[in-house]
Amino acid sequence: MATNSLHYSIHHHHHSLLRRHHNPSDTPPPTSLFLKPSTPTTHPNLTLSHHTPSNSHITFFSLSQTTHSSSTSQTTPSFDLLRQHLSSKSFQLADEETRRLLIVLAGEAAQKRGYVFFSEVQFISESDLITIDTLWREHSGNKFGYSVQKRILEKANGDYTKFFIKVGWMKKLDTEVEQYNYRSFPSEFTWELNDDTPEGHLPLTNALRGTQLLNNVLNHPAFADTNKEQEDVDNKDNGALTGSKDNSSSSKTLTQTIFKPDYSF
Repeated sequence: MATNSLHYSIHHHHHSLLRRHHNPSDTPPPTSLFLKPSTPTTHPNLTLSHHTPSNSHITFFSLSQTTHSSSTSQTTPSFDLLRQHLSSKSFQLADEETRRLLIVLAGEAAQKRGYVFFSEVQFISESDLITIDTLWREHSGNKFGYSVQKRILEKANGDYTKFFIKVGWMKKLDTEVEQYNYRSFPSEFTWELNDDTPEGHLPLTNALRGTQLLNNVLNHPAFADTNKEQEDVDNKDNGALTGSKDNSSSSKTLTQTIFKPDYSF
């Protein structure tokens, strides 16, 4: 709390305001003062008081400003609702909750606006994005999540058209020439986890107005090690296949390799 006091005095016969000086019970006329807060979170309270000493012809006025500063520290949002939706396989609700969390995590401007600018992705912490991604992967058998989408995009050499086709965000049109168009939200998207559900299909990121938001999410420092992890998996699988064909562990690895997610186009 900070208190600033402004004191000024006015001689009785120099100002008509003090003509009520002869009646001490009278209060001074109302005074309006507008002060711009030093910060958006500071709220001023103004108090005006006056007194006249018995042996003086001078009336003293005192204007005090008391400020209360509200805390601007952000609290980490709860991921319990996202976890609940994913646990119950309510993927459409989980997708909506993910969007809401990104808005909250991106800052006050995004919250007031109701959506995230691509330039605000940098304000989302690595730990929070990793938490969201981990929940999606854990409850989808590593089929959904931002890190999954990043691997797909890398396999597509950064070609977003190929990426959209691979994750099922675009559909092939029934035309003589091969053409694709964006799916209609939400009816044409897949909200179930089936064998034929495209990998990386969820969570959704609106890219109708450009890919900058999605690009910044997938290239967030939270997913900087995604490529390295995928390379380690590939190297491990390739090394296991060089063993004896009669070895049971090699056969198991071969089975896993055959059914391993294929991100190539």
